[in-house]
Amino acid sequence: MSKKVGVWLIGAYGGVATTAIVGLVALQRKLTENHGLVSELPQFQQANLIEWDNLVVGGHDIRKSTLATEANQLLNDSRLLSPALLELCQEDFARINEEIRPGIIFNVGKTITSLSDPEMTKTGASPRDLIESVKEDLKLFASTNNLSKVIVMNVSSTEPTVDASVLPAKWDDLDGMLDSNDCPLAASSLYAIAALQSGMPYLNFTPSLGTAPDALCELAEMNKVCHMGHDGKTGETLLKSALAPMFQHRNLNIMSWVGHNIFGNMDGKVLDDPENKKTKVVSKDKLLGQILGYDPQTHISIEYIKSLGDWKTAWDHIHFEGFLSTPMVMQFTWQGSDSILAAPLVLDLVRFTELAHRRGETGLLKDLCCFFKSPLGVPENNFVKQFQLLEKWATR
Repeated sequence: MSKKVGVWLIGAYGGVATTAIVGLVALQRKLTENHGLVSELPQFQQANLIEWDNLVVGGHDIRKSTLATEANQLLNDSRLLSPALLELCQEDFARINEEIRPGIIFNVGKTITSLSDPEMTKTGASPRDLIESVKEDLKLFASTNNLSKVIVMNVSSTEPTVDASVLPAKWDDLDGMLDSNDCPLAASSLYAIAALQSGMPYLNFTPSLGTAPDALCELAEMNKVCHMGHDGKTGETLLKSALAPMFQHRNLNIMSWVGHNIFGNMDGKVLDDPENKKTKVVSKDKLLGQILGYDPQTHISIEYIKSLGDWKTAWDHIHFEGFLSTPMVMQFTWQGSDSILAAPLVLDLVRFTELAHRRGETGLLKDLCCFFKSPLGVPENNFVKQFQLLEKWATR
């Protein structure tokens, strides 16, 4: 397969996007191993996935920066990445940086707005104007680089919760709201509309609304394009989706499950705002009831600790009943780099989504559910069962 495919990252200067770009360049230059990449597992080697060399990166961001600056910040503040590797990637950073365009701000909340730079934000009289400007950027990216297709992925900061109940279920009705600044949609959904109307797959790696509304699912089907989300499953919730089935299969009654999370990167700073935090907490807290068949008492806290940088820690306390109603406790600590955990999944999702698009699949890519905390259209949250769906789909 020799045709080039575009990867358009919303939030291109963020930690996850920057780490994914560093990783892609390292893979293209044969400077790294494939650890952490699901798509490099033996069972997917016959799936005809796109080669790393055929991916071209561009994106949107609302902050004025450069990839070199953001990569060096990850190195200096969080002790991530290798100085020698970054030195070898400078030429690639400069080339990719030319493909990063000013992003859009709409209903993203005061915290994200405060992080933006006027030189890196688009203006428009209405949401429709913003959508059209994004479509122009995507079209230019595809034509300039002679791309066969472009996959759009949202890896930006978490937006405040949107009340989906006020949104119409049909696309024609929602489309009529795009000419008003009172439109309740946030930027993640405007980006999604631009991608879907351009015939480009859209992936939402964040807890933001994205393509979750029924009207946007209808738009995807109308344009015969695939999409999936949301909220990448990388750490504490990944462990929940693997551990909860163990308790369920052994008939051990979970009475309560408490998780306390601390981290200090840009995402942590945004989630320090209660409006944005609510969106994330809801996403992290949805899966236990589905797996267990009942709802134990749960509590999730997320705290911003600046000194931690990109490193995050989760402490979980599981209080459960065994035989003869004997109460027992399991505790675990999860520590890792937020961006290092997420970046390979971003690259995996691009490869699997490109395969789906090449196969002509449309609508929700439900077989990619193992990558998401709150997979759209999929009630199954057992990680092993989710992963079996991916294996069966990719290798059929």
